[in-house]
Amino acid sequence: MPTVPRRALCWIRRDLRLHDHAALTLATQLADEVVVTFVFDTTILDLLVDKDDKRVSLIHQSLQELDSKLQRHGSKLVVRHGDPVVEIPALAQALGCTDVIAGRDYEPSSILRDASVVTALGAAGIQFQTVKDTVIFEGGEMLSQSGTPFRVYTPYSNAWRGKFDQETCAGPLNPDLNKLVPAADLESHSSSWSFEDLGFSENSPSVPAGEDVGLASLDRFVGVVPRYSEDRDFPAKQGTSGLSVHLRFGTISIRDAVRMALSQDSKGADKWLAELIWRDFYQDLLFHNPHVVTHAFQPQFDSVEYPGETSWFDAWCEGQTGYPLIDAAMRCLLATGWMHNRLRMVVASFLTKDLLIDYRRGESHFARYLLDFDLASNNGGWQWAASTGADAQPYFRIFNPVLQSLKFDPDGEFIRKWVPELSMLYGKSIHWPHEASAMELGGANVVIGETYPHPIVNHHLQRDKAIRLLETAKKQ
Repeated sequence: MPTVPRRALCWIRRDLRLHDHAALTLATQLADEVVVTFVFDTTILDLLVDKDDKRVSLIHQSLQELDSKLQRHGSKLVVRHGDPVVEIPALAQALGCTDVIAGRDYEPSSILRDASVVTALGAAGIQFQTVKDTVIFEGGEMLSQSGTPFRVYTPYSNAWRGKFDQETCAGPLNPDLNKLVPAADLESHSSSWSFEDLGFSENSPSVPAGEDVGLASLDRFVGVVPRYSEDRDFPAKQGTSGLSVHLRFGTISIRDAVRMALSQDSKGADKWLAELIWRDFYQDLLFHNPHVVTHAFQPQFDSVEYPGETSWFDAWCEGQTGYPLIDAAMRCLLATGWMHNRLRMVVASFLTKDLLIDYRRGESHFARYLLDFDLASNNGGWQWAASTGADAQPYFRIFNPVLQSLKFDPDGEFIRKWVPELSMLYGKSIHWPHEASAMELGGANVVIGETYPHPIVNHHLQRDKAIRLLETAKKQ
């Protein structure tokens, strides 16, 4: 009697690639035949405010490239549109799969989703396995000497470096693509996934999508990384990796990123490795502290009543605060879906400490517009800036947005690009036009209050208020 081949369904989520793919590699090791699928998750898509959300286009483009690569191997990507708790079990049964394999996801809602999928698959006699893919060390692997999760980055980083060895990500995890099920056997199992079918319109992102672009970007960064520690804080320079979107959607693997960092002997490469460790740290924090999704990590700050005005929040969102660097950063976000890391800290500090507005409102705004939005990193970064999180910025250390502008955009190049109404100002005036002479303003066609707004708050007064507000909460 012939043996029935073991067939696995590889469910891709945050791993939109073929190279160094943990779940697909495991699937091809376990099974004789493998199908690759992606579900456009309506439980996520239905919550998106903008029906031209650039991230949908980014995912769509990445999947088109992935489908083309699978077709070159005689197979195809099976795409479904719906609730994965329904779609994955139904697809696995229809294809006669014995196993479903996916990369692990550590967000609270994803953990609940996967638990429901386990139950549904189990009822049909199908096994569901997840494998670590988006981090180097996951929750439970990194504990302090007392056996508790880390709450501060530096000891976490030291432990991470101490635990890491070359075997941790010795080489790419490359699947056996000869085991892919032929495309002809999959035609009837895939939904139509045009933008119209998904209920969205195409809106090409500023960051090119796909695995090929991700790997090319990583190669490009090799030439930049030696000066990363010197240039990374200057938004007008090409000093950052530009890889955050690719890491978020898995068009490159975190292992490839770490291998590159370790292959370079420079201060910049070590600094970039430290940033990758921050990424693991925030994922670890979210895994062990799921309450941070809606609550402050430090409970004494959870009941702070922020007195900032709604009109101030609107001005911050629109880049109309009267603080040039803040406005440039916020306009860049709206136009491109990207914001430089230094500017993320500065605008978050400004919202929470100058405008005295709840960090959760800023966190939600970033969640709406950032192409690289990741719950763990976004929440961790905002709580750091608001002084409510783990290893947070001390509440009494508050960024001065004008000094940050002078230091990190000294020539005003970034401001000129995104706040063109100030482009003819020079020197300190472009950083703070409100003290420029009438002659300077007139020569630059700037009319404060008309072509560019007055500052909506006084930084020094608001700083004192923020310190008192947070100091009171900390004592309580």
